[in-house]
Amino acid sequence: MTLILAVIAIALVFEFINGFHDTANSIATVVATKVLAPRQAIVLAAITNLGGALWGTAVAQTIASGLVDAQVVTTQVLLCALWGAVVWNLITWWFGMPSSSSHALVGGLCGGCLAAAHNDWSVIIWSKPSPQHWWLGGGVLWKVVMPMITSPIAGLIIGFLVMGMLYFLLRNWRPRAVNALFGKAQLFSAASMGFMHGTNDAQKTMGIIALALLAATQVGTFDRLPSWLSFLHTPAPVAGKPLEIAVWIKVLCALTMASGTAVGGWRIIKTLGHKMVKLYPVNGFAAETASAIVIGVATRLGIPVSTTHNISAAIMGVGAAKRFNAIRWSVVERMVWAWILTIPVSGALAYVFVELMRLMGWIK
Repeated sequence: MTLILAVIAIALVFEFINGFHDTANSIATVVATKVLAPRQAIVLAAITNLGGALWGTAVAQTIASGLVDAQVVTTQVLLCALWGAVVWNLITWWFGMPSSSSHALVGGLCGGCLAAAHNDWSVIIWSKPSPQHWWLGGGVLWKVVMPMITSPIAGLIIGFLVMGMLYFLLRNWRPRAVNALFGKAQLFSAASMGFMHGTNDAQKTMGIIALALLAATQVGTFDRLPSWLSFLHTPAPVAGKPLEIAVWIKVLCALTMASGTAVGGWRIIKTLGHKMVKLYPVNGFAAETASAIVIGVATRLGIPVSTTHNISAAIMGVGAAKRFNAIRWSVVERMVWAWILTIPVSGALAYVFVELMRLMGWIK
């Protein structure tokens, strides 16, 4: 029981860190364009993150039952997976690099399970048919690797197209009129971005907690609990059906992410909002709109995409629509390296943590 509580606690720590680590995703542009003061932007992000986190469970179900063999998952493995993700998130936050909390969690989960299975790669579900969408496969390949490549590309292209269209429509407008209009419009685009961030990112921790409770239920951990703790009991889903996410898990994760968001992540805000490209309200509106579209579609399909990758790529697309040399490509290069390294490094960290637990006799 102690290990279960530890997993839930670390999962919530991850969710809290995700909140302040990824705050920049939804508010960097609105702060950089000076439409909102930093404190106002954080309040907006916290409220919209909370609302989005309570909306749907498709991504949580993917994390809980679509990436690794649930038979290998134990509370110890989940603990190591979470630690791998948390450590990588803190490293990238310290250096101000907007890496993906989503991919850190996926990497930690895969690395931890691989170590627990003694390097049996079959425990990772690489590909499987999707019962909900016949044209979209499941598993790590189709739900993580392919979207890791395609979603930023989509964000960049949509950002470029939206900004190009706005340049065409507003070509005869005075700059003051454009700034006045989009200073108001950006409030809605930033709110949409914050909401979509909540729908996708908060659900990942919901899936981890549900997976931990399922593992504990299967080994009989909850058999002797008093009746008032019966809500912890999580039975295995019916064959072919996703794991159901309890309402209390949704609320707990949503509140935790909103709290983390309220803390803010100023290092990453500086990178996204100021270092990569100079932004005006119309640019911020275009980037946030493009990113919200991509994340909304991904959430609908149960794909745990990176909010960080999408808003960063959308900002690049918006900058490129103005001119390619408007983007500071040296900053982009550092960000891309952080993206590439996230899954393997967080996976390696989780793998090492599992092996350390094995040395201490906590894992067979």
